[in-house]
Amino acid sequence: MKHRIVVLGAGYAGAYVAGNLARRLSPAYTEITVVNAERDFVERMRMHELAAGRDLKALRLADAFAGTGIRLRVARVTAVDPGRDVVTVADVDGGGDLRYDTLVFALGSHVADHGVPGVAEHAFNIAGRPSALHLREHLKNLRNGERVLVVGDGLTGIESAAEIAEARPGLSVALVARGELGTRLSAGARRHLRQAFDRLGVTVLEHTSVEAVEATRVLCTDGTALASDATIWAAGFVAGPIAAASGLEVTENGQIVGDRTMRSASHPNVYAVGDSVCAIGDNGRPLPMSCGSAGFTGRQAIEAIVGRLTGSKIPNTKLVYTYNYITLGRRDGMLQTVDDEGQPKPTYQGGRTAARIKESINRIALWTVSHPTFGMPRRKHRLAAALGVPRRDRGHVAA
Repeated sequence: MKHRIVVLGAGYAGAYVAGNLARRLSPAYTEITVVNAERDFVERMRMHELAAGRDLKALRLADAFAGTGIRLRVARVTAVDPGRDVVTVADVDGGGDLRYDTLVFALGSHVADHGVPGVAEHAFNIAGRPSALHLREHLKNLRNGERVLVVGDGLTGIESAAEIAEARPGLSVALVARGELGTRLSAGARRHLRQAFDRLGVTVLEHTSVEAVEATRVLCTDGTALASDATIWAAGFVAGPIAAASGLEVTENGQIVGDRTMRSASHPNVYAVGDSVCAIGDNGRPLPMSCGSAGFTGRQAIEAIVGRLTGSKIPNTKLVYTYNYITLGRRDGMLQTVDDEGQPKPTYQGGRTAARIKESINRIALWTVSHPTFGMPRRKHRLAAALGVPRRDRGHVAA
């Protein structure tokens, strides 16, 4: 019987892991199934662009995986039972159970409402393609002078406010920041950000906390009521509830607790990557939820799965977070490097060059997903079990 690898989620991390496992493991001994709720790949780094009105050509996952041997199951994951090695899914045909020998958890994250009343009912978000398109339709119907309020001063909030203000200059766009704007940035980058917001007409409300969201206004803890015709919630992300409900060991924000190789601390045939895993970086700090972290955690999981299945040595790949790229509309941006402690370095790069570099990163990330088996060794590895090697000797099995 073939070794069954099931990958849950086909975002940046899941698609990357599935494609490279398909390239490195022999299909004679393994079968790889990817479960994803949508037929198309979601360029999450561009969802603020989609919401602001930019047209993005969707990449069909079936086209991306064509010729790789990967089986795509378009379905929603409803439960995971690690005790029985079973994933339950729901699709147009009713769904069913998928059995696995190795599971890769890459379901990503969703918006964190932090318990604030009214977020789910009245706020928009750009965590996924459907929600970004929902916001896009709403923004289309807003007239000049109507108010857009972005809650959250992280990278998502900053990029969303800038993109919408540039695309729709007639709207009144404001951003709510809990503290000082740009706390993750150096002094020079903060000045650049403020100048960009001034140029785009984005109003910044610093040291402001939200306690409730209503249909046409946002209520703040200081008693202020902010009128809003479109409230966009960008106040952070949390992992989905499925991992915690399955009995896997998770952190407070729902991320799976893993070891240095992204292997679940509680269930050894489960791996987690991207936003689904709490990965401790080489600096001893948890990696932030980001596309960059998806690549690093995915690469380490690939090496671990291939190594354990083939009896090879498992290398420790880099787990680092070295920079933030931020777009400020289509013609401006910033590159802010960070040190080993996660603090911004004094220097930064801003302007059109930074915007072009970020655009290149987006294109490379999409190209990598659309060519999932590119760039890894062409040799297909046989599994150690298929060679009849005792488990204690599998570290000496040749590819």
